[in-house]
Amino acid sequence: MTNLLFDNSGNLIISASPTSSAHDFDFYQGQWSIDNRKLKERLNGCTDWEEFPATGEMHLILNGTGNMDNFKTTINDQPFEGMTLRLFNPSTRLWSIYWADSNTGVLDPPVVGSFDNNIGTFYTKDTYKGIPIIMQFVWDKTDPHNPVWSQAFSTDNGNTWEWNWYMYMHRI
Repeated sequence: MTNLLFDNSGNLIISASPTSSAHDFDFYQGQWSIDNRKLKERLNGCTDWEEFPATGEMHLILNGTGNMDNFKTTINDQPFEGMTLRLFNPSTRLWSIYWADSNTGVLDPPVVGSFDNNIGTFYTKDTYKGIPIIMQFVWDKTDPHNPVWSQAFSTDNGNTWEWNWYMYMHRI
């Protein structure tokens, strides 16, 4: 989805692609090493990146209509763990992706979307440090043994994006 659509109340309108399926994330089952590249600061013009390794493991749940993964790393010499819950709605054919981490213990609002063949795009409205944003996740599974996840924020309803985190996964 390149152009975001909004209803009269300003809510995002997200529709499933024709190829959306409950099997879109099946490629991600198993164990992964992850190379992270993350902006040190967001939404202030920062161009300094930090890079760090992580590990992850994903398994299917709910007879394949969902999955969960964990993400483990060390940040500033402190252990950090994140968890993703992904749920596929067979009626809308949309995925909802929820994130929680060891720093907050709270499920973030889901990003919602679908895959169009090998590229998945997912969006939500949220706030970052009090700033209203639209968050975008992109999953690229063109190479299912080395998928790439990326995250961007927009403060102008999707006209411009700040890409602030990339994860390069490698199957273990």
